[in-house]
Amino acid sequence: MLYEEIKKANIQAMKDKDSDARSFYSVILNKIMLENIKKREKGGEVDDADISNILQKTIKELEEEKENYIKVGNDNQVTIIEKQIQIAKNYLPKMLTEEEIKNIIMSLEDKSIPSIMKHFKANYNGKCDNRLVSEIAKSLQ
Repeated sequence: MLYEEIKKANIQAMKDKDSDARSFYSVILNKIMLENIKKREKGGEVDDADISNILQKTIKELEEEKENYIKVGNDNQVTIIEKQIQIAKNYLPKMLTEEEIKNIIMSLEDKSIPSIMKHFKANYNGKCDNRLVSEIAKSLQ
């Protein structure tokens, strides 16, 4: 499971005294634990798709943070954030391309946008950007 891989990487970062990676893993592990608490209240458990979603959200947050550091000229922080983004991307599954998304949409019987979004959320959660799926679906209408 992805959670176990991240925990092992966190331990390795501690051993390597890599404070940048260590701080990233701490944030991710805390977010996973919070999500796990929410899921347990509903009787579920965190799975790899949930962790992928957490990683994607974290990447977006880091990208925004990086832009702010670029504006103020803090190159050291920009470098650290780029390293953390790369670490996060290493744990994400291969994302579907636009062409693959189009082919999946074309193979669906019901091509209404709510139906398409429901299909992708159920079958490809964490493997595609839902905003991109929506844009492609709208362009095919």
